[in-house]
Amino acid sequence: MSKTIKKIGVLTSGGDSPGMNAAIRSVVRTCAFHNIECIGIYRGYQGMIEGDFKEMGPRSVNNIVNKGGTILKSARSKEFMSPEGRKKAHDNLVKAEIDAFVVIGGDGSFTGALVFNKEFDFPVIGIPGTIDNDIFGTSHTLGYDTALNTVVEVIDKIRDTASSHNRLFFVEVMGRDAGHIALNAGIGAGAEEILIPEEDLGLERLVESLEKSKLTGKSSSIVVVAEGDKTGKNVFELKEYVEEHMPEYDVRVSVLGHMQRGGSPSCFDRVLASRLGVKAVESLLENKTNFMVGLINDKVALTPLEQAIKGHCEVDKELLRVSDIMSI
Repeated sequence: MSKTIKKIGVLTSGGDSPGMNAAIRSVVRTCAFHNIECIGIYRGYQGMIEGDFKEMGPRSVNNIVNKGGTILKSARSKEFMSPEGRKKAHDNLVKAEIDAFVVIGGDGSFTGALVFNKEFDFPVIGIPGTIDNDIFGTSHTLGYDTALNTVVEVIDKIRDTASSHNRLFFVEVMGRDAGHIALNAGIGAGAEEILIPEEDLGLERLVESLEKSKLTGKSSSIVVVAEGDKTGKNVFELKEYVEEHMPEYDVRVSVLGHMQRGGSPSCFDRVLASRLGVKAVESLLENKTNFMVGLINDKVALTPLEQAIKGHCEVDKELLRVSDIMSI
């Protein structure tokens, strides 16, 4: 049922990613451009349940386009998973006269929005914000490009040490279910091997590949490992296995961890966030709901939330081939 949208809420949910602040800024200023009130919802769905709302205007989002993290804070809410929690959240939205909301987050955040819409017929639009780039319906999620640049910069520094000491480094990057960061950053940083969840290289083949690299004259190696890779139980088991079978190598492990999530967003992520924020607000004003805004063939497009959540995001097979050729 169509209704006039006069006030829009915006929240960030789940893990933070660079570009979330730029997206908040875009939503707030697009609302102002269309003479719509905008309400910031703090701490994600938990803040919705507790009524932690604050009116936002164009000047309240000054100087945040370049900042990582999220000024609205983020939290995971177990209470929102229950019908009672969602009822509290809905009551607070109605009380505050909020007509629709934009959620910036990943598939878990979108799942919550979808369930909420089905229960209360409440208009929602999602903006994909996760460094893993594992959401269907967009070529890039907010924070992915920044994370790639962060990882490549760190690996470049590690390589200086690796080549100075004839060391082999296992560098673990984020990607529990998807290898997009590992694959792209690995190619960009010139890694000798890239281990991702989508392709199980196997311990024996890993050693064979490293031995082949050594025979061709490589005195040091960088192996980029996605945290969800299945080659070993974990990156430290990989280290022990290689040490056992290649004692000539001084093997080290570097786990990059949450540094990948932080930092000032890249120009690409700032522009993407601005484009997606505009589309999210204008879609709600056109009475479109239950969609995610994303980038497809460099055009901003809408994908049904259910499809964005359930769709499978494939790893680029051509990049795998490029990786094999570059590691020779």
